[in-house]
Amino acid sequence: MPELPEVETVTAALRPHLVGRRFVRLTVRVPKLREPLAVERLQALVGPEIVAVRRRAKYILIEFADRQALLIHLGMTGTVRIVPAAETLEKHDHLVWELDDGRSLRYHDPRKFGLVAAVTLETPGGLPPFLADLPPEPLTAAFSAAYLAGQCRGRRRSIKSLLMDNRQVVGVGNIYASEALFLAGIRPDRPAGELSPEEIAALAAAVKEILRRAIAAGGTTISDFAGVDGSEGRFVRQLQVYGRAGEICPVCRQAVIEKLTLSGRSTFFCPRCQS
Repeated sequence: MPELPEVETVTAALRPHLVGRRFVRLTVRVPKLREPLAVERLQALVGPEIVAVRRRAKYILIEFADRQALLIHLGMTGTVRIVPAAETLEKHDHLVWELDDGRSLRYHDPRKFGLVAAVTLETPGGLPPFLADLPPEPLTAAFSAAYLAGQCRGRRRSIKSLLMDNRQVVGVGNIYASEALFLAGIRPDRPAGELSPEEIAALAAAVKEILRRAIAAGGTTISDFAGVDGSEGRFVRQLQVYGRAGEICPVCRQAVIEKLTLSGRSTFFCPRCQS
């Protein structure tokens, strides 16, 4: 599933192609994705000028001049591409917006777990309430050691499960939680409430560092993710523990990377580097 770095990569790539442009035609090729598509509302976005392309958590928000916005969540296998309007449609190109410059924006999703919806913003540059009420973004100053300490306090659940819970932290999925915990030297199955202030500070810094590195590398492609131009995320080459069970740890060169399951997700760690 695309996580924060992948969605940020897509958002940044879409921005120069879409801002200042208009949709001139929408073709909807399926009745529903994760939820039924409100086609009439989506059609109403044809015509107004696009004024911004933003990200909140794992959502892409394409804002129009009339306070309407197109909300996209890529789900498990969704991708968006900018291609010439005349290019042949692919089997799983479910929504196609033609632009006023002869190109098209295409939403492609083999498993149809994504979300595409039209929403109304209360103010220009604002967010729908369900996005505005989410926890702070990990790359902002609001996500601090003090904030993370408050979320960990008194909790018996594992620290990795907490990092992946959108009620505490947004956008840090399975890959980046594993990598951040490795960078901070913390076992993923440690109870969150048992971490010391020093460990929490190290983890908050590690989350930011891992996400920045991943964004700089265009995200991580394990199976399905592709950027707007079809390119793969290069952070896969920098993974230290994720997906490397049974391999020698690349840092200590002594222990073997182990795998366990936490909250139903595969989790990877080095038993020597992480305590």
